[in-house]
Amino acid sequence: MAPRKLFTSMKKYSLNLSLALLILQVSCVAQQSGINSSDGAYTEDLTLVRPEYESDDSITTEVQPVPVEQKQVLAATNTVNTKVDMVLDSLDKLNQLRRYVDGFTIQIYSGPKREDALGAKAKMVKAIGDELEADIQYTQPKFRVTVGKYFTKLEAQKDLIRLKNYFSNAILIPEKILIK
Repeated sequence: MAPRKLFTSMKKYSLNLSLALLILQVSCVAQQSGINSSDGAYTEDLTLVRPEYESDDSITTEVQPVPVEQKQVLAATNTVNTKVDMVLDSLDKLNQLRRYVDGFTIQIYSGPKREDALGAKAKMVKAIGDELEADIQYTQPKFRVTVGKYFTKLEAQKDLIRLKNYFSNAILIPEKILIK
């Protein structure tokens, strides 16, 4: 680059830099004009521009209490309490007769070979321990190995994730759970 071009470009750069510093300094001074306190918080004295009003002592306002009407509370005559009690009692009797409830279990094996079912149960006991109980069920023509009894899917999710590490085919299936 020629020295002359270098000199003109440096002049432009220094002029722009000087202008930027001047604008920065002016804006800082403008911002600090309202700062009066030692902690740097913005404060401004507006007492000079606040309007003043003369007080008129002749006007007095008294608040009169509003009388409250006394209402008489009547006893309820058309209640449904007896009908609701009858319905709740019948539901209670029905629930006492129920032996099973809808729930979920985890199936870790399903197939035709009994040896494979026993092997899956032994593998589960060895991997997990005695925390979960495995059941072998035979429904012709296959054996099923199920683990646990859960009332909701959310309860079963923790054990399902743990069993998936050992049994990739483990699935959550709906099942009737015996109420003891």
